[in-house]
Amino acid sequence: MSTFQNHNFKNEKALIRVDFNVPIKKGVIGDDTRITSALPTIKKVLDDGGCVVLMSHWGRPIKDMEKKPELTKADFSLKPVAEHLAKLLGVEVQFADDCISDDAAASAAALQPGQVLLLENLRYYKEEEKGDVAFAEKLSKYGDVYVNDAFGTAHRAHASTAIIAQFFPGDKKMFGLLMESEIIAADQVLNNNTKPFVAIVGGAKVSDKILIIENLLEKATDIIIGGGMAYTFFKAQSGHIGNSLCEDDRLDMALDLLKKAEAKGVCIHLPSDSIIADKFAADANTSSSLSNEIPAGWMGLDIGLMAVAQFKKIIGESKTILWNGPMGVFEMDKFQHGTKAIAMAVADATAAGAYSLVGGGDSVAAVNKFHLADKVSYVSTGGGAMLEYFEGKELPGIAAIQNS
Repeated sequence: MSTFQNHNFKNEKALIRVDFNVPIKKGVIGDDTRITSALPTIKKVLDDGGCVVLMSHWGRPIKDMEKKPELTKADFSLKPVAEHLAKLLGVEVQFADDCISDDAAASAAALQPGQVLLLENLRYYKEEEKGDVAFAEKLSKYGDVYVNDAFGTAHRAHASTAIIAQFFPGDKKMFGLLMESEIIAADQVLNNNTKPFVAIVGGAKVSDKILIIENLLEKATDIIIGGGMAYTFFKAQSGHIGNSLCEDDRLDMALDLLKKAEAKGVCIHLPSDSIIADKFAADANTSSSLSNEIPAGWMGLDIGLMAVAQFKKIIGESKTILWNGPMGVFEMDKFQHGTKAIAMAVADATAAGAYSLVGGGDSVAAVNKFHLADKVSYVSTGGGAMLEYFEGKELPGIAAIQNS
């Protein structure tokens, strides 16, 4: 049983770092996945007879207000989250309009078992992102136990995610249920996978994914590369890619990756054909082409039918699947077929017994768009954190607890 599950929070005050950085427009929350994902952790503390102080960031208020003077702190407030959370929990959620004020400290001190307090946006203070020790110590006074349940910020050495843990003894700091599940899922793929293991890597740029691909060369049997980044590989091999996205300064890097993969016996699969368009627009004229023979003036915006069949076969034969990045511009209906087909192939393989992890904002958006999130083994809530984990980096928010 997990440390968190094993802990009895009766008459204790749990200071929980959550990731409530959700889309909010005019006070309305667009997607509450990150809030609902934190509910089991919060409810466990309340059910034990404890109380909860929640802290989170939202956006980048200091930087954005410098750029746009018309913006105020109110534009970055977590108050709408408090109201939404109250409905989800079925209990009142008190709100402190500052995270380190005397009023916030008094509200936290006065909490009784079963009560919940949400602190205002941590990033109102530059000390949060700077990892300021004094700021972290002030926050630490609000709880008897520190719980980090914010996997989405685990790659940041911020005050509330990495520095604060030092102010709690070993048995009074732990991961929440969401953080635990994220770590278990990632570890299952990276270190306890069953072969064949296919990594599906998509997105626009090779430079964004170079480290994850290099690390996966030590783990995966197959790597599928789709999205705009595939055309850099084709051009590096003297292919014709028309106006397709390409990082000309990364051609040697692409060739080097292919050589490294061959030396390690890892199969890198590029899309044999593409859906091409005469402009980057929803109303573009479209056609199909071999991915290395795209005519001048045209660009690849999705993988083609042959590539779909090629990738589906590989996915269907796999026992472990990691998916990070779309196959094309799936936001436009004309160019969503490839990403949707891959999503369905991952779901089918999962149903047949494979373990599948989907991570990264666009991949998660895709499985949600095609209503397949419940058809894969795990959907990660942490975009940048998940990416850095698979790059082999130590995440400060995890290390602060694991290494203590």
